[in-house]
Amino acid sequence: MSVPTADDEAPVADGGDTLLGSVPDPAGALNTTGRQLLAELVSIPSPSSEEADAVAHLAGFFAEHGREAFVDDAGNLHAPGDDSVLLTSHIDTVPGEIPVRVEDGDSELGVPGPVLWGRGSVDATGPLAAMAVVAVETGASFVGVVGEETDSRGALHLIENREAPETVINGEPSGWDAISLGYRGIVGAEYTSSTPAGHSSRPESNAIDHATAWWERVRAAVADENGDAEPGGFDTITATTESMAGGLTDDGSAVAASMSARFRVPPSATPDSVRALVESCLDEGTLSWGASIPPHVASPRGPLPAALRKGIRAAGGEPTHLHKTGTADSNLYADAWGVPVVTYGPGDADLDHAPDERLPLAAFDRAVSVLTTACEQLID
Repeated sequence: MSVPTADDEAPVADGGDTLLGSVPDPAGALNTTGRQLLAELVSIPSPSSEEADAVAHLAGFFAEHGREAFVDDAGNLHAPGDDSVLLTSHIDTVPGEIPVRVEDGDSELGVPGPVLWGRGSVDATGPLAAMAVVAVETGASFVGVVGEETDSRGALHLIENREAPETVINGEPSGWDAISLGYRGIVGAEYTSSTPAGHSSRPESNAIDHATAWWERVRAAVADENGDAEPGGFDTITATTESMAGGLTDDGSAVAASMSARFRVPPSATPDSVRALVESCLDEGTLSWGASIPPHVASPRGPLPAALRKGIRAAGGEPTHLHKTGTADSNLYADAWGVPVVTYGPGDADLDHAPDERLPLAAFDRAVSVLTTACEQLID
């Protein structure tokens, strides 16, 4: 086992004042250390690039419990411990305000008892808070990373500057009784085209026509590649436009068009093979590619998933394994470090980024119990 050091990092000792007074909790459900930390972190807005306040509060939590904490150059929060297992989740959320409150019961989710509403309660402040509590309880290593919802800059900095742990549990919502073994990869592209300006009565295609025609060819090629598989499934490529712009340039001399697109990469493909497929559709215009994340599928065998399954059974559940169609930092850790990596955390992933994001507190409690049992198994 190795324990990372922080010789060149600045320690962080102070967190903010408690935020619980601002969270409506008529039944007094925020009555454990974990629930309190969860509610406090959800109450601190932390969209990507604005995580500093949440980082400081989380650092204060570790300091209060006698654990060293430091912030690296990317803004990640480290609480070094036993590297038999690294517990890591992301601190940032997507933008959006959801009034933070505790409500009793939820008929839509079909659960009794208190439910915490708020941005990040599911993705991924719930897993993050559970892991922080368990790291304090068990002595496991912990890192809260920044930027996962945008460019994974926190995870990329981590793998470039930290020694590999023995195993990794990455915090994302799987449901307290499920383990996520696989995620698709992702690669992003930027298409640009420009044509001379001309009268709209002329028959020649302009840059906007080229862009839309290219995208139709891409969609057709992706459909052919996927064959009879269900669209959007784990074993398919998914092509999605993120933005598109077009029109006369400011000087009126040309028509310009641009499009930003993302492609999800299944385990049967690679970022390079998807790039080649998309580039084969290019007739006019140019493509530039951003950074990519490869797909990852973990084995259900071995001590890591077995420890989580034991924890789920001990908490009264029957474990299931998931393959998810999105992309997570776990893919980067597995690719760079070559160690066992799985993803786990409380919450219904259907509520990721949703305007009604919320987490039953009983599910959070069970996830803390599951992670505690798992870490005790993994730490010698």
